[in-house]
Amino acid sequence: METSKTRQAMRKGPLVDSELTLDPLVMCKLCLSEYTPDRMTALEQCGCCFCTRCLTKYVELMIKEGGGSPVTCPEMRCPENGVFREAEIACLVPAELLQLYQQLKFDREIHLDPSRSRCPRVQCQAVCQIEADGSHQAMSVQCPSCHIQFCSLCKESWHPGKACQESQPFLPSKGADVGDLTGNVTEPSIKRCPVCHIFIERNEGCAQMMCKNCKHTFCWYCLHNLDNDIFLRHYDKGPCRNKLGHSRASVIWNRTQVVGILFGLGLIVLVTSPLLLLACPCILCSVCKSCRSKKKNKHLPST
Repeated sequence: METSKTRQAMRKGPLVDSELTLDPLVMCKLCLSEYTPDRMTALEQCGCCFCTRCLTKYVELMIKEGGGSPVTCPEMRCPENGVFREAEIACLVPAELLQLYQQLKFDREIHLDPSRSRCPRVQCQAVCQIEADGSHQAMSVQCPSCHIQFCSLCKESWHPGKACQESQPFLPSKGADVGDLTGNVTEPSIKRCPVCHIFIERNEGCAQMMCKNCKHTFCWYCLHNLDNDIFLRHYDKGPCRNKLGHSRASVIWNRTQVVGILFGLGLIVLVTSPLLLLACPCILCSVCKSCRSKKKNKHLPST
């Protein structure tokens, strides 16, 4: 009996060792390829896993195009809305690109902070403190390094008693139009984001704009909030009617696609819900049988 048991153990031994040596393959959701775990990288905040090569290219692109915005998880349906930490970025990109990200991130924080501003002089660029009172009014700011005075809104030389539009004629007020040399009313090509107040230039395309800095979606003509307007109903009435920049057929096609997606999701839920209700008793029975078999195996006497 002992020899037969030892033979069985010797037979099972190499199989177990071979199973342990074979690492399971994990699929990357970006390139849809399978890799071993040592070639994958998981985010600390959300746990989403991708291949290191895809993550490196993704982070490099986000640093160059994001303007200092947080590098978010590439998974569109990330349950935790994960964000890359600087230690993770440092492990993926070169040192000079990490330094660029840190500089852009610092500049973005200063730009979004109403109590701080950069000196408008290119030779200086010192960080200046603004005594913000929450009224968003133009205030005089003095640079602690070069001692010049500039406006807190338009960053031009301090202009007491004058509006910022008089100092910067190319920046119109909210929703205003300007005229060209022939007297025709034209739309300005540079405006400020209504949320983070960063300068945005529109060369071509539709009027539905998204700020790259704060990800805010708005109408280019009246700066109306379009974050939740998935059907673009804003261009059906009011002063921006039929001013989206596309043909009416393209707008209708866009709405048809949105309705089709919503209808498809609802149809899937409607079809699968009765099937799930019918399958629940079978699933419960199989679970109960497996539990009973485990309990019987536990109560069997050991030989």
